Amino acid sequence: MKLSYPNPSRSFDASHRRVCFWGYDSTIEISFFVGMDALKRLCPDMSDAESGFLQAFDAALNRIHEVADKVYARGGGGKGSYAYILAAEDF
Repeated sequence: MKLSYPNPSRSFDASHRRVCFWGYDSTIEISFFVGMDALKRLCPDMSDAESGFLQAFDAALNRIHEVADKVYARGGGGKGSYAYILAAEDF
């Protein structure tokens, strides 16, 4: 299932060391979280500072959206969960 990503916002969750963003299945908002291991796989030279997380996320945005679509579809496409963690092995 292909989600839409009209909201370009993303935020850094310092307590879990991950970036959060949102996709939409029609009118349903789906939360996604991309952790440090996944971002390091995409951008091995990223800094461990907040700015490094956000820069790595922005640099790999298209790939992250592709993986989010696959993980969402694999999870049943809105049948139960509205939050997904994108792990390093998903990339």
